[in-house]
Amino acid sequence: MGEATALAVESAVASLVDRDDGRARTVIDGDDVIDAMEVEIEQICLRSLALRQPVREDLRFVFSVLKIITDMERTADQAVNIAKRALDLNSAPLLKPLIDIPRMATGAVAMIRDALRAFGDEDVALARDVFFRDDVIDDLNRQVFSELLEIMARSGAVGSVGQAADLILVARSLERVGDHASNIAERAYFMITGDRIKGTSP
Repeated sequence: MGEATALAVESAVASLVDRDDGRARTVIDGDDVIDAMEVEIEQICLRSLALRQPVREDLRFVFSVLKIITDMERTADQAVNIAKRALDLNSAPLLKPLIDIPRMATGAVAMIRDALRAFGDEDVALARDVFFRDDVIDDLNRQVFSELLEIMARSGAVGSVGQAADLILVARSLERVGDHASNIAERAYFMITGDRIKGTSP
């Protein structure tokens, strides 16, 4: 489920960068598969709670999985949002070359994969590292927002304003992907240690 979610985000942004409507529609159509995975994993967890009544570390594991699959399903929803924006944006030339949005996507997708690896490998240091990497995605989002607001103010043309607004929404979706990946890292840390991540970004 994690890899399917990461690929959905990658493909959604690629559909915008490469102007590939077919790829965008594949992301939208594939969301049902990820939703079905969430339901299946949730049912396994609930059966475990009902039949095995796990305690301590096992209970933390099941609790963390239930939280993580919710974050992954919401991440996949953000991929769909990006793909829908791509379908709109691909109908006309872009306002500007895409630089920071692909960087956001690369960083956010790496966060997803590393957060899940931290969970699977019980890697406390990696979970903490991923959690604080969200700051980089947030900074890029603010940069994209400011730049596009300036373009909107300069242009004033309805088409340009609409495109800028769509790109702001794409960046916002990627910022949310980073948030969900950070949440997964925090769940991994809790599952391993029983504690919440404390302190500030190194």
